[in-house]
Amino acid sequence: MQSMNRREFIIGSAASLPLAGVARAASSPTPRTASAVRNLAGPVAIASANGLRTVARAVELMKDGTRPVEACVEGVAIQEDDPEDMSVGLGGLPNEDGVVQLDASCMDGPMHKAGAVAAIENIKNPARVALAVLRRTDHVLLVGEGAYRFAIRLGFQHENLLTEPARQAWLRWKSNLNPGDDWLDGDQRLRFEDDENDGNGLRRQAAGRSGDPREEMARILGVPWTWGTIHCSGLNERGDLGCCTTTSGLSWKIPGRVGDSPIVGAGMFCDNEVGSAGATGRGESVIKSCGSFQIVNHMRNGDEPAEACVKVLKWIADHTKRNDLLNERGEPNFDVKLYALRKDGAYGSASMRKGGTFAVADGPGGARIEQCAFLYE
Repeated sequence: MQSMNRREFIIGSAASLPLAGVARAASSPTPRTASAVRNLAGPVAIASANGLRTVARAVELMKDGTRPVEACVEGVAIQEDDPEDMSVGLGGLPNEDGVVQLDASCMDGPMHKAGAVAAIENIKNPARVALAVLRRTDHVLLVGEGAYRFAIRLGFQHENLLTEPARQAWLRWKSNLNPGDDWLDGDQRLRFEDDENDGNGLRRQAAGRSGDPREEMARILGVPWTWGTIHCSGLNERGDLGCCTTTSGLSWKIPGRVGDSPIVGAGMFCDNEVGSAGATGRGESVIKSCGSFQIVNHMRNGDEPAEACVKVLKWIADHTKRNDLLNERGEPNFDVKLYALRKDGAYGSASMRKGGTFAVADGPGGARIEQCAFLYE
């Protein structure tokens, strides 16, 4: 990439207040809402489960003095560059037209500044482009052709992101469209006249489905299917925060669909006085919940990181009304995973159901995979 000129925005630095050496642990943590607390003797990074290398790289960079937001962006670039990870970057699964469209956003805690790109094509590192939006412009979000032209102008390379395995999977999916695409069939379309005064008109039908029909369709066809995404939040020794989320989005999506990943306050958010948060999973539900913003505000109000994540999952569940998104118990039939990193070094993650995992790296434990808290068994 080209170096910045004098007119381009340079990320400033800001000193933060001294931190207590050890954060106070929750009095009686439970398996559903336990958060880990660490001695802030060094940087901490948390990421989705596909980010084990990401958190290791982010911590390494922060130890060398790299700003947290930059460390997170470089950490997720490992997965963006990996054609074997079909959820992000090169090799990401395409939309229903066979075109790979990527989304990403990042946020710098000290300056409270964000950058994002959506539906960008032929650029394999959208998180780096989002960082350039943050650094070099007064904007927050660039989309589509404009985002692509911005990236090319800065020296990013035009690349074909559709790998042969992803293309073959798309061809198999395309030849078997319906009932597993993103167009709602007659029995799925929202009819406002069906609503009752309590707002639960669709929920009352609750025969429900055990899982997302698109995921089930993909399983039957033997093709990959994903909501995509990797999130990373980082905290350095000074207590400064940064975060990044990047994705190829929902597999086989309607062209132009944008999920939560490039939406500030949904796919990621940080407040340097409180903490950082991010999301993976069903982006439409995270957007409507302002998921990451809610998590940070819960931590501001005193909740442990994982507890804050579970509260947002509960909010999502309570506001999921469509019958086709509910199982036979009236619970969401999709997954969302949320990630939180507090300013004192405490971290946590939660998934809609038991069994989720996430990646974390810090001084005491190095890079490792841990179990998420959860809302449902």
